[in-house]
Amino acid sequence: MLNQRLENILKLVNQAQKISVNALATQLDVSVVTIRKDLTLLESRGLLRREQGVAVVNQPDNLNFRLAQHYDAKQRIALAAAELVADDSTIMIESGSTCALLAAALGDQQKHVTIITNSYYIANYVAQYPFLEVFVLGGQYQPTAQVGVGPLTQQLLMNFHVQHLFVGTDGYEATTGFSSRDIQRNEVVQAMANRADQLTVLTDSTKFQRPSLIHQFRLDQVTRVITDTALAPSVATALKARVTLQTV
Repeated sequence: MLNQRLENILKLVNQAQKISVNALATQLDVSVVTIRKDLTLLESRGLLRREQGVAVVNQPDNLNFRLAQHYDAKQRIALAAAELVADDSTIMIESGSTCALLAAALGDQQKHVTIITNSYYIANYVAQYPFLEVFVLGGQYQPTAQVGVGPLTQQLLMNFHVQHLFVGTDGYEATTGFSSRDIQRNEVVQAMANRADQLTVLTDSTKFQRPSLIHQFRLDQVTRVITDTALAPSVATALKARVTLQTV
């Protein structure tokens, strides 16, 4: 988990899009040397880019950009989800920034876990963890999201059955449930849900503010939702009546 200063640096960079090292040092009341060390760490995690004397936000179509948004909340959600995963188990993880952090959390905890995913991004993100075994589902490659989609991906899923599937989401509406913005990714995640006993949605609370384009899951299809404590009380009450809700 990032410390508060690192989280504040991310917020300032995301707000300004580009900000100098000197400006960051002034606003956070620390030395330029400290800021440079912090930026080196954040860049190593793919959360921003460095140019000559400045920190620059990743482009919005870059998966690392999404990872940097609400990073601290996503990290807490990922750690809570990791507690649900037993050593020597096999799980499915759909693509998404919080799902990537879940996979990394399992690696940090040195759990022996087999991960089945359609996300090449996640497979690369946890490549350094020796205890994780990753199966990547093939199919049509979407370069922006770095995922496999299409009929071949869905066909490959028929070879697997797991207890837990962890997914992200793009939106929510009280009467229809969760929603997605990409039809091909949505078809794959629904096929994943058919091969899992439990479905857990991992998402920060901002996704509950509006629905996205395509229906993803009804609430009666969802076992558990893990989100952050900024979730609106009215939404939390409605969710608790239908699913297991955990706020962290």
